[in-house]
Amino acid sequence: MCSGGCAKCLGITLIPLAILSVLANILLFFPAGKVAASNDHISREVFYLGGLLGSGVLMIFPALVFLGMKQNDCCGCCGNESCGKRFAMFSSIIFAAIGFAGAAYNFIISAVAINKGPICLLTNGTWTYPFSDGNYLGNHDFWKNCTILNPGAKNEFDTEVIITWNLTLFCILLILGLAQGVLCAIQAINGLIGTICGDCKCCGCCGNDGPV
Repeated sequence: MCSGGCAKCLGITLIPLAILSVLANILLFFPAGKVAASNDHISREVFYLGGLLGSGVLMIFPALVFLGMKQNDCCGCCGNESCGKRFAMFSSIIFAAIGFAGAAYNFIISAVAINKGPICLLTNGTWTYPFSDGNYLGNHDFWKNCTILNPGAKNEFDTEVIITWNLTLFCILLILGLAQGVLCAIQAINGLIGTICGDCKCCGCCGNDGPV
């Protein structure tokens, strides 16, 4: 596959992944679909916006650049048929690095959030992190240490629902960040190959439709 065609496929894949990341991060602001009575009742890692900024906004830029690689003019540099395409492929490496950094940020934030668990209301009336080192993941008995109130109401909210909500969404963000990081790494390699060797064929300008 041509370097430009490969980049376009990667860009098409990154767009829905970025949208899913944004949606997952937004849902984390509403524990179990409820509006929290205070920001202090929401895990701090949610406010770091790993999915919204890292795998969302930062990922849009490289995705759009990758999508446009196929249409780049390969005669755009001093009349050289390959120079323009090579420069475009080189610039895609820079954007791939930006995307990889955003994906890595989201991955790290999600991993930390999963390890710490959600912030909970303890029986003594304080909001804190009752779990540590991921000990709650394999032992649901630890979940009893967490008592969460339904935001805006006096009745006790289902602790398991809140923990599952938090864990599921951060796991989704973790997987999305990993997938995006892999795709950006692939494009970095693809861009390097395109920079050194050129695309497999020119885009039809300058009367040349053959190999670069």
